[in-house]
Amino acid sequence: MMRALWSAASGMIAQQTNVDTISHNLANVNTTGYKSEITEFKTLLYQNLQTPTTTANGEQKPIPAQVGLGTRVASITSLYNQQGAFQATDSDTAFAIQGKGFFAVNGGDGETYYTRDGNFFFSRNTDGTYNLSDASGHPLLDIDNQPIRFPGTINGNDVKMTEIQVTDDGQFFYIDTDGNAVNLEIQIALYQFNNPSGLEKRSGNLLRQTEASGEPISEAYDTGITISTIHQGYLERSSVQVADEMVNLIIAQRAYELNSKAITTSDTMLEQANNLKR
Repeated sequence: MMRALWSAASGMIAQQTNVDTISHNLANVNTTGYKSEITEFKTLLYQNLQTPTTTANGEQKPIPAQVGLGTRVASITSLYNQQGAFQATDSDTAFAIQGKGFFAVNGGDGETYYTRDGNFFFSRNTDGTYNLSDASGHPLLDIDNQPIRFPGTINGNDVKMTEIQVTDDGQFFYIDTDGNAVNLEIQIALYQFNNPSGLEKRSGNLLRQTEASGEPISEAYDTGITISTIHQGYLERSSVQVADEMVNLIIAQRAYELNSKAITTSDTMLEQANNLKR
């Protein structure tokens, strides 16, 4: 019965983490580029209740007599294989990735971070040039790992940011006053990872490279990978399915209640056993 108490308690703790994960998914249902997460579990140690044999001759039993000691959370995995739906916007600096790629931004600490959030903005510098940064001011990086910067003038004319267009592979072109497309020789960097679920999650929709994720694979320079495409004027919505999350929430709640019932039952049995002495 003490095993039952511990096993049920471990189940309640694990299901509480499951509810936390589901709640986090629902809270980020409108977060751009967010990927839904799932909680994965694994069993704990097993105890042998009987010896391996049943006779003096040492004959092996076909089925062991083992009892488990509960469960625990194995991992909380982000499902990066799920593509979020595209939402059209009026912004010329909104980009959605179709594929496995990630944008790269320069963090305030000088480290490179990765994101699927393509909601960027132009900011004017004191020298008249323009940067392309996210809402927190982190500059978007190009294929040479340098912050993307646009000139203030082209052919003696002031650059209008509304005239900048981006191709499917992330190259920037400027439409001048004569209607000609001028190649700015700037390309958005996209990176892939062998194990994107191993990326460390940071606040602000940012992800950090880890040993588990592996080294970033540049789509511009590395071959043998499927290249992603960029869609200007769109943002990738989160991949959270509200209906599925509500079903998962009900299942987690029922599992939590069942484990609490197991604790109550075990406690009642222990109480009855103690009363036998009276």
